[in-house]
Amino acid sequence: MRFFRSFRPLTLLLLVAACYLLYYTVQPAVWRLDRTAEPRPVTPRSELGADEQNTISVFKEVSPSVVYITSIAVERQFDLFSLNVYEIPREGAGSGFIWDKQGRIVTNFHVISDASRIKVTLADHTTWKASLVGTAPDRDLAVLQIAAPADKLRPIMVGESENLQVGQKVFAIGNPFGFDQTLTTGIVSALGREMQSVTKRAIRNMIQTDAAINPGNSGGPLLDSAGRLIGVNTMIYSPSGGSAGVGFAVPVHEINRVVPQLIRRGKLLRPSLGLSFVNQRITRELDLQGVLVRDVESGSSAEKAGIRGSKQVRGGLILGDRIIAVNGVRVEDYKQLQDELDKHEVGETVTLTLLRENAQTEVNVALEGM
Repeated sequence: MRFFRSFRPLTLLLLVAACYLLYYTVQPAVWRLDRTAEPRPVTPRSELGADEQNTISVFKEVSPSVVYITSIAVERQFDLFSLNVYEIPREGAGSGFIWDKQGRIVTNFHVISDASRIKVTLADHTTWKASLVGTAPDRDLAVLQIAAPADKLRPIMVGESENLQVGQKVFAIGNPFGFDQTLTTGIVSALGREMQSVTKRAIRNMIQTDAAINPGNSGGPLLDSAGRLIGVNTMIYSPSGGSAGVGFAVPVHEINRVVPQLIRRGKLLRPSLGLSFVNQRITRELDLQGVLVRDVESGSSAEKAGIRGSKQVRGGLILGDRIIAVNGVRVEDYKQLQDELDKHEVGETVTLTLLRENAQTEVNVALEGM
């Protein structure tokens, strides 16, 4: 008994500690419950700001014109054990927009370049099989066709890109990572950028924007604050592969030039002079300026302008004309020459500056298509 009596203060102390713990942990949680609790009243706010209202209006107006594009490519794989070849479908995704009531859809060429089948999903979630109308790989543009009825098609409003200003607000609508009908906003970050297309040819006068553009946005519209098309979102600059705030769009004046040609011919006619040229390596070895004409196509506008080709004769080569400028812009090689010609339309007339027998002369030549 003495043993237990000696521990009574310790037992009492433990009992008090247990009661204290129960009081400050379990019981307060029960006592804090309030069966009369109700939702908080909503704090009223003023009307949405004009900028917010405009953003909402642009999305409501334009989103029915934006489509989701699924491209299905077939990848062939060889099974070493069975010696069979298997076809494995691979899906890619991108964006596009409705061009007209005839069901033509504009997108990027790289979105559908490897596709064996293409599907277009409209904003109402109906899906349509698409056929290819035409492509312009050098401009990274393509036109598709779907058989949707006209009442399902809302063509996008076409704007201008020549008078854009850095700092102007822009919107992008597309399907980044498959999240369809996604709106992002930003500004025109820069103008006149030059980027390479999938064919490694330069696309000029591209619009740079900080509106978030991610994989899946390609082919979708870049819009001004009036909801008008000002560009096609084409590529991003990003070390990580995600949006880094540096996106590029093909300007609408180029789209409005190329798309009608694709609808009419299925391809883009590039301006040509009706000339062939001596290999640039040879002209460098001969230490010659400009682009040396080799042959002049019979009946071409170049022949009518009197341009002379080179002639192989016994004992050597009689040099033809050398093109050193187009409309006053110097050209050093064939690439520079073609880049200058690409700034013009088929049928336009350009002034060529030639070196002929070491004398400089100018001729006017109407551009032909090739």
